[in-house]
Amino acid sequence: MSPTPARTSREEIVAAARSILEEDGLHAVTMANVADRVGVRPPSLYKHVRDRAALIAAVADEAALELGGVLQAATRIVPGQPSDARILRAALAFRALAARTPRSVSLVFAGLGGELQPSVETAAIAAQPLLQVSAELVGQDRALVAARALTAFCYGFCAMEQAGAFRFGGDIDAAFRSGIEALIRGLAA
Repeated sequence: MSPTPARTSREEIVAAARSILEEDGLHAVTMANVADRVGVRPPSLYKHVRDRAALIAAVADEAALELGGVLQAATRIVPGQPSDARILRAALAFRALAARTPRSVSLVFAGLGGELQPSVETAAIAAQPLLQVSAELVGQDRALVAARALTAFCYGFCAMEQAGAFRFGGDIDAAFRSGIEALIRGLAA
């Protein structure tokens, strides 16, 4: 007798959970909802993920790795282009990703604690591109401080934008760009 073929995979499960997260929020990411999305019964999920917390951690890891990939692409070295231009590209790429997948990006920074957040290893991989370009701008000894400041500005701005906090009019794109450019100048000084 041959074993029963797998009807789903860990990748499909995580993708379904992430889709549910973006559509309906973290509260909707349940084993039952994910099982329904991938077309299996809930017990089948436990062959691939230990429990809901492990599932959320897997989604957070995937989102952090996607963010790292976006930052890696944005900070690639272009001959003759200074590090401040690469940082600006990274910030713009961060904002674009946050607009496309706001709840996934939020999950990366949610601070849910324990196993509900990206692993330290995954977070380090995701942070590496910004740390590297920050080191080029301010030196290795100040790179972590600079990368944290840039990340805090980007995430904070995006969270406020998504919450509809910028209600006084004006050019939001210009405000974001101006804020990043001012931060880069301040860090480089």
